[in-house]
Amino acid sequence: MTTLLISHQDCQRHVMLDNHPESPERLASIEQALEQTTWANQLLRRKAGEIDAELFAGVHPRHYIDRLAELRPGEGIARIDPDTSINRHSLRAARLAAGAAIEAVEQVIAGTADNAFCAVRPPGHHAEAAAGMGFCIFNNVALAAERALNLGVERVAILDFDVHHGNGTVQIFQDRPEVLVCSSFQFPFYPGRYDQLERPNIVLTPLSEQTAGAAFRLQVEADWSRALAAHRPELILVSAGFDAHREDPLGGLCLEDADYRWLTCFIKDLAQRYCAGRMVSTLEGGYNLDALGRCVAVHLEELLQ
Repeated sequence: MTTLLISHQDCQRHVMLDNHPESPERLASIEQALEQTTWANQLLRRKAGEIDAELFAGVHPRHYIDRLAELRPGEGIARIDPDTSINRHSLRAARLAAGAAIEAVEQVIAGTADNAFCAVRPPGHHAEAAAGMGFCIFNNVALAAERALNLGVERVAILDFDVHHGNGTVQIFQDRPEVLVCSSFQFPFYPGRYDQLERPNIVLTPLSEQTAGAAFRLQVEADWSRALAAHRPELILVSAGFDAHREDPLGGLCLEDADYRWLTCFIKDLAQRYCAGRMVSTLEGGYNLDALGRCVAVHLEELLQ
C-alpha cells in the first residue's frame, strides 16, 4: 500500500494557554515515535498547504470565517470558547490542518496514494458549522468530506473513534444522507451535544466509563459493520482520536495500543470491501504524549500493510 503522511511544521506554532493539553508537543511526539521505526521511510510525505477560501463553503459559513479573522491576538491570545484560544499563528495552523485533510482526499481520489494520514493540529471534530469549541477551529474531516462530494464521490462514511463525541461533524451532516457519520465515545461526557440524535445517517456508539478493549471492539464492530453495509461508501474518512487510551489524562476509557491496531485493521478491511481501500485519516485527540506517539505509529504501520 502507498500511504501518504501530510503535515506541516507551522501547525506547531499554534499555542493556547500554558500547559494546555492540546500542545505543539503532540506532533513532536508522533515524529519521535516514527523515527524509532524501521518502516517510516516507506511513507510518502507531503507538506500541507492552506485551504483555499472557497472550500469552506458547505461546511463553515462566511460570517464564521470573517468573525475568526477579526480576532487579532497579537502577542497574546484570543478566546474562542473557555477551552479554545488562538495566538497569532493559530488561524494559519488551522487553515493548514484543513488543507491537509482536503489534499489527502484529493490525492487518494486521484490514486496517488491508497490511503493517507494527516498529522496536524488544531483538531477539528468538535467545530460546528458556525462555532469553534473543544480545541477545534475548523472541522477538518467535514471539509474533507465536502471536498470529496464536490469531486464526484456520491457516498462518504466518517468514522470517529475519539473518546469525545464528534458533535461538530454530526451537526454539520445530520441532514445530509450522502454522508454517514459513525461516532464511538464515552458517555456521558464532554461535549454533551448531539450525542443522542436520531437520524438514519448518524450512528452513535456511547460507551460507559472504564470500557476496555473487548467490549469496545464488540460494540464498534457490530454498529459500524451494519451501517457501512447499508451505506456502501465510496470513501472512508476517519477522525482518529487516540484519547480513549487507558493512559490518556482527558478520557475515561481503557483502550490499549493493540486495540488501535485492531481498529485500524478493521476500518482498513471495510475500506477494502466498499471503496477499493480509499481511506483518509486525520488526527483528533490524544494527550498522553507517549501513548499518542505509539498509537499513531501503530495506525500508520497498519495503513502501510
